[in-house]
Amino acid sequence: MAATSVFTQSISTIPSSSSSSDVSGKSQALKLGVISSFSSSSSYSNVFKSLRISCGSSSTSNGGGRGSCLGTKMVSSPSVLSPKFLDFESTVFKKEKVTLAGHDEYIVKGGRDLFPLLPDAFKGIKQIGVIGWGSQGPAQAQNLRDSLAEAKSDIVVKIGLRKGSRSFAEARAAGFTEESGTLGDIWETISGSDLVLLLISDAAQADNYEKVFSCMKPNSILGLSHGFLLGHLQSMGLDFPKNISVIAVCPKGMGPSVRRLYVQGKEINGAGINSSFAVHQDVDGRATDVALGWSVALGSPFTFATTLEQEYKSDIFGERGILLGAVHGIVESLFRRYTESGMSEDLAYKNTVECITGIVSKTISTKVYFLTLIIMLSLHRNCGLMRPVYLSLFQQGMLAVYKSLSEDGKREFEAAYSASYYPCMDILYECYEDVACGSEIRSVVLAGRRFYEKEGLPAFPMGKIDQTRMWKVGEHVRATRPKGDLGPLYPFTAGVFVALMMAQIEVLRKKGHSYSEIINESLIEAVDSLNPFMHARGVSFMVDNCSTTARLGSRKWAPRFDYILTQQALVAVDAGTPVNRDLISNFLSDPVHGAIEVCAQLRPTVDISVPPDADFVRPELRQASN
Repeated sequence: MAATSVFTQSISTIPSSSSSSDVSGKSQALKLGVISSFSSSSSYSNVFKSLRISCGSSSTSNGGGRGSCLGTKMVSSPSVLSPKFLDFESTVFKKEKVTLAGHDEYIVKGGRDLFPLLPDAFKGIKQIGVIGWGSQGPAQAQNLRDSLAEAKSDIVVKIGLRKGSRSFAEARAAGFTEESGTLGDIWETISGSDLVLLLISDAAQADNYEKVFSCMKPNSILGLSHGFLLGHLQSMGLDFPKNISVIAVCPKGMGPSVRRLYVQGKEINGAGINSSFAVHQDVDGRATDVALGWSVALGSPFTFATTLEQEYKSDIFGERGILLGAVHGIVESLFRRYTESGMSEDLAYKNTVECITGIVSKTISTKVYFLTLIIMLSLHRNCGLMRPVYLSLFQQGMLAVYKSLSEDGKREFEAAYSASYYPCMDILYECYEDVACGSEIRSVVLAGRRFYEKEGLPAFPMGKIDQTRMWKVGEHVRATRPKGDLGPLYPFTAGVFVALMMAQIEVLRKKGHSYSEIINESLIEAVDSLNPFMHARGVSFMVDNCSTTARLGSRKWAPRFDYILTQQALVAVDAGTPVNRDLISNFLSDPVHGAIEVCAQLRPTVDISVPPDADFVRPELRQASN
């Protein structure tokens, strides 16, 4: 759906006798700052274009303005790579075109009403082997099983685990058993499956891929939920075997979110986590339909196309940035700043962690402002009769955070944003290039091998971060927090966080990623999946319990964000460095906001519900701590 059509459909006429509505509408428009909003956001100019279209104009426009922030600092900024246009064809599912910031993309909308199509999508598949019981394994296995049962399919979903794994008990508790043929040894499961979903850790994939490939049946399909293995193979000049298809479906959220939203969405035709999909190798023409069927069965509200290479670059980069590592770094930096300035520890924690994971994330995800306009349109071209038309515009995303602030709050936000944007981009840029060249992938593989004794050196598994003072304060804050409390909207913290988000968006945009991938990897996954869990249990809990690759990345990159903010951004604020007005203007007019609005229309009405005792500890970590 193009951004302009969103607004066009929101027009409804008001009877001409409602003269009082005219006055109240104008007053409301002035109160909400409609005039300044229109002057500051390029996406709103499309409203008037769409109005002209609906009034008989033959002209069209996609409104894809440019809002690069790099130009405010660099005399010659790198050219933006055009996002790859990835078309695909499906014989089972209907694809739809969306226009995001002037770029056309194709997606498939999900929904439980599509479950009857799953047998056609999975034609030729008798068994789906789900390998591993970590972050994604439990959620994907249960969602697939439940969706196929609803479709009245006899496809078996079987869990494959290492012999002796203590995860067998958890898999049995979820309804998978040896007796029913739905639980067994990893290698037997792989060799007996037509679709193998390899959901073991990235490091384990790097160490076991040769045996996995050798066990797979010819013409079977390897399914990945992360492109890491491709990056690892590329670093050694290798590729996948040519006698199997290779696909990916990558939920843009952690496994517990994938399962929790699937369960919550049963009454509304589905809710879940958006997914990207990729077809890397297709030996018999089935790969696209199988990938899309897999995504629909997981409950993905919409599925967009990518490549395995683009996926692993954006994903590994994202979790070191806004999704985990950078958030970890900036809250540590700001907590120190606030407490050193005399703020109480409890309030400092609320103004950092609670602010970001609570009210800021909720506002970006779901906050809606209805801006009321009364526009007089001629009823007939040849007469002077005028009739009021009521137009409602919603505003969502990062701009909603800014618009929520008072004038003083906006000034504080702008100071933080202006000072933080380029320091954040500095680290993000370096991080992306480390991922793209294979350095970060190699680092993860080597770290995984250091978890065990070798070469006469002791084992060095990852330690926890949750014992420092800040995270102990967090335990107290959450224990005394009223139910439903989302924390304060602290302008300075919000400015730093949004600067980080916009800097990550800009790096991905410069590197040629699609807007679907950019928005999901930089915004939706953060505010709709990870941050709600962090609000329930704390950032440190997430850093200590998410995937191995993400935990390693957070520990490596969080200190970099912490230090650069402390040493550059906060120093600039204290020195009274003037706000970069071009940077603020570019933020307010960036075309990504219009793209976010389009994605918001595809969002299910269900918000993820995460209780304070939410258990999303990976089984092996829970067992290790017992």
